[in-house]
Amino acid sequence: MVYTTREPAIRKPDFFILGAPKAATTALAEWLSAHPQIYFSPRKEPHYFNTDGIAGTARLADYERLFAEADDRHVAVGEGSTHYLYSATAVPRILEYQPDARFIVSVRNPLEMAPALHDECLRQGWETVRRFERAWRLQDARRRGQSVPTPACGDPDRLLYGPYARLGEQLERLYQRVGSDQVKVILVDDLRRDPGAVYRAVLEFLNVGDDGRTAFPTLNSAPHTRSVLLSQLIRRTSMLRDALWRPGDWGLAAAIRRINTRARDRAALDEAMRAELCDYFADDVDRLGRLLNRDLSAWLDQPSGE
Repeated sequence: MVYTTREPAIRKPDFFILGAPKAATTALAEWLSAHPQIYFSPRKEPHYFNTDGIAGTARLADYERLFAEADDRHVAVGEGSTHYLYSATAVPRILEYQPDARFIVSVRNPLEMAPALHDECLRQGWETVRRFERAWRLQDARRRGQSVPTPACGDPDRLLYGPYARLGEQLERLYQRVGSDQVKVILVDDLRRDPGAVYRAVLEFLNVGDDGRTAFPTLNSAPHTRSVLLSQLIRRTSMLRDALWRPGDWGLAAAIRRINTRARDRAALDEAMRAELCDYFADDVDRLGRLLNRDLSAWLDQPSGE
């Protein structure tokens, strides 16, 4: 008699932090990954399901390998790729793969989010234009594929700070695909006021118990990039890492990035730029407020910044 052994089935992720970028998703992922009943992808942003930009993990086998260590101890298994919310392809592909998927969406005042996203693109070596106002004015050209740094930024969409921060449109599209019971929306405003309450609400959404966490450190607060050229060099090493499918960051690249980054308060938008952003985002903030049944009009009245 021949005995064969069967490989244990890979646990598919059942929850996804869709985004938005620069909306405290890194902190949330860190907190959830430490919960004993939650298994979180060791590569925080696999970007497997968004085939329309932000290249990431390409093969299903490589993607599922990220969850190979999930077992019966884990009530919830998840990942967080912050560009899934912006992507038109990610959610349909996730639902095809995992029909019962649950989605966490973190939203933020777009007058804060757009400049923060620009800072992050500088830090990651995707952007080369230091001044947010100038980068904002380049968006139309970049839609046409012009003024896009290459090869470090192979996807011009990531430099479209306005469309990326129109979260009302993106959440509305998500609700057209799934019921509200499959979606948990959190606001960065609430996370700042009472992170414990927001965290426990997320745990309840994921059907896991409270682990008693009381410390909620802030991550990724207003990074300032010292050298754009150095950021581009780091980006090229990351592209090599992705080509070789290394799920973590290389120690040298991480060390250089720390040296090349310092925390500081983000400069306030000047009056004219702020008025332009208010005009651009006004309808979308209203849409988001209606979707969430919350008055978000103060976002367009209060000074922006970290």
